[in-house]
Amino acid sequence: QTAVQSGEQELESLVLKLSVLKDFLSSIEKKALKALQEMSSATPAAPPQPLSRKAKSIPVQTFEVKLDITLGDLTKIGKSQKYTLSVDVEGGKLVVLKKQKDSQEDWNTFTHDKIRQLIKSQRVQNKLGIVFEK
Repeated sequence: QTAVQSGEQELESLVLKLSVLKDFLSSIEKKALKALQEMSSATPAAPPQPLSRKAKSIPVQTFEVKLDITLGDLTKIGKSQKYTLSVDVEGGKLVVLKKQKDSQEDWNTFTHDKIRQLIKSQRVQNKLGIVFEK
């Protein structure tokens, strides 16, 4: 019986040591997490900026549009042409592309410094006026 009692005492001792070890590991984990949080909040703002700048880059947007027919162009009714409007905000360019017969393309590129004003129509929700230099 002394061997059984000795075995039980060893088992209790082992359980106690494992419990202490578990608490110690939990304490280390909490300290490591706290240290990581402090490091991330104390990090200067400069290093993450290039990453956030890339993440926030504005892709070129392309829209299929129709040119508005003004009163002076009433003779052109029925010949409404579809255009592709590409807007490159970061490059500062606006490209108006017109597909012609025989799969030819005709385009005009306007740089940001040639655009004087954008006018959103109050009457028609999807109408935008663009005023160019000259």
